[in-house]
Amino acid sequence: MNQEISTEQTISNNDAQPKVGNCQPSISQHFHLEGQGDKTALDLLADKTDLSKQLLKNYAQKGAVWIQRNTTNKQASKPERLRRLKKVLPEQDRLDFYYNPQLLNQVPAAPTLVADFKDYSVWIKPRGMLSQGSKWADHTALYRWIEMNYQPNGQIRQAWIVHRLDRATHGLMLIAHSKKTAAALSRAFEENQVHKTYQALVWGQYPVKTQTIQIPIGEKHATSHVRLLNYDAQKNRSLVEIDIETGRKHQIRRHLSETGFPIIGDRMYGDSKLDEQLEQIPDLQLTAYKLCLQCPITQTERCFTLTTGQLDLLNIV
Repeated sequence: MNQEISTEQTISNNDAQPKVGNCQPSISQHFHLEGQGDKTALDLLADKTDLSKQLLKNYAQKGAVWIQRNTTNKQASKPERLRRLKKVLPEQDRLDFYYNPQLLNQVPAAPTLVADFKDYSVWIKPRGMLSQGSKWADHTALYRWIEMNYQPNGQIRQAWIVHRLDRATHGLMLIAHSKKTAAALSRAFEENQVHKTYQALVWGQYPVKTQTIQIPIGEKHATSHVRLLNYDAQKNRSLVEIDIETGRKHQIRRHLSETGFPIIGDRMYGDSKLDEQLEQIPDLQLTAYKLCLQCPITQTERCFTLTTGQLDLLNIV
């Protein structure tokens, strides 16, 4: 659950709880409903929540409604998102609606298409956009934004994520449009056949010589190679390039912070006192700016590199 949500209420079919229309906007709610065999998922949700059917349809498209089928059977299905609510819900099926009005009403910044190869595409994910969704919604995630908004020739294209970037990180991401390609790209990442390079703006004068950082993360081996691109003596900040051999969570942010060069705007691992010296604290100054892979379609190498204008980093001279 997002940090800004203060309370969660769980409401089942038999709970005498206030309906959504009477609840405070800051409260998120989990509605649990059992199929009745004669009502659609839409009717069940409308009866329970006091939300309009049009709004419920919208929230289902945004990923807030889940279904688990055959719950009375030993081989019950895993919960999955339910996008369409028109079918009658059998008695053995269970419905879960995760209502978070603040999240569901968010409008993410649009990503930028770099290249489309039909079976996969390359995008620039903006800062603030998620790589994947949560049980509360997924419309603010890159893959779902593409399914909802990018429809060449008027056709909806399914999208699968094959790697991730932190929410606060800007940069290049691959999206698969078939299960076969998703599996091939995921395997390429697992076998370190996809090469990603980052740029970051950090506090301090970074050494001229390339540094190899090998600080374990979560008791797992992690290696980053960092080299200086430019240094602004007046502002005491360096532009650095980072190559990683491993992809541990927050690896770049932690490695730079733990070696004394926190990324500007990093609210988790950065230096808040230094950031406060700026007129306005910026977003995380980290960008995945180059991505190279062997194309799973043509078996040739493809490289994508952001221009200086696409880096979305503070100016440094």
